[in-house]
Amino acid sequence: MSMTAAPHEPVLREVPMHLLRPAEPGVGVVVRNDRCTAGPKAAGFVRHLEIDVSGTPLERQCFPGQSIGVIPEGVDDKGRPHKVRLYSLCSPASGEDGQGKVYATTVKRTIDEHWETHRLFLGVASNLLCDSQVGDRLRVSGPNGKRFVLPQDLHAHDYTFFATGTGIAPFRGMLMELFAAGFKGRVTLIMGSPYATDLLYHDTLTTMQREQPGFAYLTAISREPGGPHGRQYVQDRLRTDRDRLLPQLTSERNLIYICGLAGMELGIFKELALLLPPDSLEQYIKADAEALAHIDSWERRMIHKEVRPTRRVMMEVYA
Repeated sequence: MSMTAAPHEPVLREVPMHLLRPAEPGVGVVVRNDRCTAGPKAAGFVRHLEIDVSGTPLERQCFPGQSIGVIPEGVDDKGRPHKVRLYSLCSPASGEDGQGKVYATTVKRTIDEHWETHRLFLGVASNLLCDSQVGDRLRVSGPNGKRFVLPQDLHAHDYTFFATGTGIAPFRGMLMELFAAGFKGRVTLIMGSPYATDLLYHDTLTTMQREQPGFAYLTAISREPGGPHGRQYVQDRLRTDRDRLLPQLTSERNLIYICGLAGMELGIFKELALLLPPDSLEQYIKADAEALAHIDSWERRMIHKEVRPTRRVMMEVYA
């Protein structure tokens, strides 16, 4: 039975979960592996990976906002089997092929250095995926997640999406699904990146903005001074583009989705509290009078306590 919601609150899709468990994974086959940064000199290495899940329980059962698991072969440095790693889907429910047999994810290579030994650290799963070739077989599980998905009625809402880095993945799939369904409302994507060369799916999103009248694609570049407003984080767009964004944010139709690095939600909530009138702010955030009197002092530990997002705010943030 579908859950009920107050007027204008979203009734989210009921989506399947855990059809394949990590202990009994299925087999997916790599059918495409492309670099997806905006330029060849990007600071990070990010790949768009498409996996054919034909014949597994994942076929036609994955939705944007969910993730799939990848279980690397072999054991870790302590002799234990590698654990599952989750990667956000960046495809619509119909998949990349339109038949729900091929789903894609967005993977950033993890390359770091061990603090104690100064030796190179390579993320096992991320490098496995980024190194994979067409035809390679992967152990897969999932799907995972039910809170960061689109509503049952796509057309009942407008959408404001905030993304940083590979947090763009679910929004690519959501946008593809919305526009394939003939969505005519308002949808705004604010995408944050350290450098313009690190913007993911930039050409695709620019084309969408050109072809879809209700779609606005805004970028926030944090480590280079170019642009009319200089260095920006995603929350800064709420201030610099106030006139453009305020009508959508004050609408009772609007939902907010936030995906990316942990901590980004705090800056967004602060700017919303400074920007929106009290009745509109309550659509997204419930905060006590003491907190609202000291917005500049908000800390991340206050989220879900003194500063509580409502059911009209969906968050998927990671370290």
